[in-house]
Amino acid sequence: MEKKYLDFEKPIAEIERKIEELKKKKGNGEVDKRGKILQLQQILNEKRKEIYSNLSAWQIVQVARHPNRPHTLDYVENIFDDFIELHGDRICGDDPAIVAGLGKFKDIGVAIVGHQKGRDTKENLKRKFGMAHPEGYRKAMRIMKLAEKFNFPVITFIDTPGAHPDIEAEERGQALSIAKNLFEMSLLKTPILCIIIGEGGSGGALGIGVGDRILMQEFSIYSVISPEGCASILWKNQNAVEEAAEALKLTSKELYNLGIIDEIIPEPPGAAHSDWETTFRNVEEAIERNLRELKTIKIEELIELRYKKYRKIGVILEGEGIEET
Repeated sequence: MEKKYLDFEKPIAEIERKIEELKKKKGNGEVDKRGKILQLQQILNEKRKEIYSNLSAWQIVQVARHPNRPHTLDYVENIFDDFIELHGDRICGDDPAIVAGLGKFKDIGVAIVGHQKGRDTKENLKRKFGMAHPEGYRKAMRIMKLAEKFNFPVITFIDTPGAHPDIEAEERGQALSIAKNLFEMSLLKTPILCIIIGEGGSGGALGIGVGDRILMQEFSIYSVISPEGCASILWKNQNAVEEAAEALKLTSKELYNLGIIDEIIPEPPGAAHSDWETTFRNVEEAIERNLRELKTIKIEELIELRYKKYRKIGVILEGEGIEET
């Protein structure tokens, strides 16, 4: 896979280029060459930490959308065993923007549902850029109901700009399919673990995003609207995307402080796209720990806790700060 760099990653790209040039260089002085490579790698690690410890909200949005970031099927392949993908909603058809099926996590049967983006234009067109139609959400719920029947925990991977906005989606009941998933997931009699691995966009994310635990990778985002959409509506100006990103409070740290998510999964220096192996290991550890905790809770109590979890999100102010006009 070809490496791609964001604008603020140019210093990282330059150091990596020098390392590759040294590796290809032939001739005497192998010991000296190895020493220079080790020195550059140390500089590279320090530069990654420096850059990624000071990102703005808008820069984090760009990282969450990075084309080299692992997608749902990458996690499935590297964390789970014996995955069998299931297709179709039994009403309309199959939606490649959402993958769903059954597999094993450390010998535990699980149901896996997630948005799937593409790596290039052709694959993105096939996957609809990870933006699901109603049949995708119905397929997701079909698999979740199977999980409930066999007492399998449900693990969802969220990575979408939003639900698909085209006329076909509206004609086939986009709003109703998402609303039904919200209702059904709130009462599903099995543990649900939701992980935001990239973009968590609006109702498209919520359609598979109601769970007992909401986990979020460090440089992912979760928001009611994209910064671009927010800027065009509130500022009437696309140049206000940076200001909009800050105002939306869409980063993992902001959402954790607000009590919207339950845990931040750390990413390696340079973010998930720079080190897949460490990323998979961190996500695997988070899944194992949370599933172990959730499986100790009786299902009736789990559903009650799930209900209370969503009831306490947000704050209602009565009379405070309201000016009469």
